[in-house]
Amino acid sequence: MLSFFKEYKFFGIALLILSVIIISVFYSILNVEKPLPIYQPSKVNFEMVDSTIQHVSKYHKIANFSLINQNGKTITQNDYKDKIYVADFFFTTCQTICPIMTDHMAKIQKEILNDKEVMLLSHSVTPKIDSVAQLKRYAIEKGVNDTKWNLVTGDKKQIYELARKSYLAVKTDGNGDEYDMIHTENFMLIDKKRQIRGYYDGTKPEDIERLLNDIKILKKED
Repeated sequence: MLSFFKEYKFFGIALLILSVIIISVFYSILNVEKPLPIYQPSKVNFEMVDSTIQHVSKYHKIANFSLINQNGKTITQNDYKDKIYVADFFFTTCQTICPIMTDHMAKIQKEILNDKEVMLLSHSVTPKIDSVAQLKRYAIEKGVNDTKWNLVTGDKKQIYELARKSYLAVKTDGNGDEYDMIHTENFMLIDKKRQIRGYYDGTKPEDIERLLNDIKILKKED
């Protein structure tokens, strides 16, 4: 019996090593990160989508825009060209979910501060109230870094159309009242091709962690 084990000792060692390699390969295959989904209007809650595009199932992208940031600078899609960015909708006088969302956006800013590929974009849903001066005060109060994070105001119709037809992020079109848009707690992750790659609850710390991880996954696509 002892001679048998001596004779097949090297075979056994080789078999053990091969088994470890096979198990490692299977483990790595099972743990490959799946690519993030690309969200289309037809796959998003219809309440968030303008009725004219609810049927769209492919090729959806964020539309061109021209808005004014906290420094009075015109911000367009060109400022986000070849960038991954996180977008949301807010207003500076909001006392409910907006302060939490802004604090969480500030946390994301801290994490991506030295990452040249990633930026942030917050759209005011009360542009008449949120003037450039008001946005600047808010930006200073919240620690906004002007090179990473734009708070934008501008034409109300354009902002509402972006919310409903591009970001698929709000529940009503708005009827012109001061606080008519029912904006949500959504953060949207946008890729370098201006496609929506993720939705996150901007009030939940666990969703912020998921968003930060998804940014890392998205960067690996390049």
